[in-house]
Amino acid sequence: MSEIRETLFRYLTMLQLIPRSPGRIATPVLLEKLHERGFQIDARSLQRDLRDKLALHFPLICDDSQKPYRWYFDRDFHCPLPALDVPSALTLVLAEEYLKGLLPPVVIGQLTPQFNDARRLLDDLESNDLSQWAKRVRAIPNGKALIPAPINESVWQAVAQALLEQKALDVHYLSRSTEEEKTFTLHPQGLVSRHSVTYLLATVNDYSDIRQFALHRLAKASVSASQWREAEDFHLDRYIQGGAFGYRQSLEDVTLITNVAPQVAWLLTETPLSTSQDLTPLPGSDWQRLEARVPDDQQTLWWLMGMGANVEVLAPEGWREEIYNAAQAIVTRHQ
Repeated sequence: MSEIRETLFRYLTMLQLIPRSPGRIATPVLLEKLHERGFQIDARSLQRDLRDKLALHFPLICDDSQKPYRWYFDRDFHCPLPALDVPSALTLVLAEEYLKGLLPPVVIGQLTPQFNDARRLLDDLESNDLSQWAKRVRAIPNGKALIPAPINESVWQAVAQALLEQKALDVHYLSRSTEEEKTFTLHPQGLVSRHSVTYLLATVNDYSDIRQFALHRLAKASVSASQWREAEDFHLDRYIQGGAFGYRQSLEDVTLITNVAPQVAWLLTETPLSTSQDLTPLPGSDWQRLEARVPDDQQTLWWLMGMGANVEVLAPEGWREEIYNAAQAIVTRHQ
């Protein structure tokens, strides 16, 4: 009985690890993931399980166009494994509401079967209180959200495979600076979704520095025959914290001093701009003086500009001048 139960659990785990089309999982990767979960099985037994057992009862398809072979479910396969419960379904529905403004359409499209499973379950539970939440809860982005840039489905599939299996990529990339399409061999190190654009972080050809490639500018991408190289001392969180996506002007933080209107002071009381900030009432006024240590980056400066006449920046002096010059340019154009 113990052996039968272990086999059943292994089958269930395998079915959970295999993606729907256009996703693919290579047999060695599937074998490694099973080993990580404590299942002792060799490659030949795995192939036999997939071909002679599971594929007979589930819409499993083997992509044998290249080695190692890769497995996937038919795109219209709608049976969630394990069965979806109501809280999980609700989480998926709300996640779709939030992510559809952040992720590229091709990614949302690949997740559509899971989202549909969740909605179908909630629609069938009209008497369940949780099922009503999805009709009454919405996720609204902070600020104006641009429509995500479209990404070619085959490009996304190649990038995902390269990241998962640590493969190099041969790409055709449209350079924004030269407006020309160039060919590179990329060595992917990470993926970052920022606002409405998704970036692949990679080294190029034989160079060692990390560069950012907007996925929607990849005209073509395919797994390369070149050996993938790992970037030395690269850590994704450190890379982001170092200001790679915040357009830092310097590595040092700066002290922001500004007078803020009552509504801004209220906002910053509830949701601080910094972990080290002070708000002090200004004598004879309903405004307050804000002092905070903030990154020396464009993001913070743009936030201040967005506050318009509700803030009066006193320091840093460079920020004060930049805001004043921007306002003066607007007035000049208007005149």
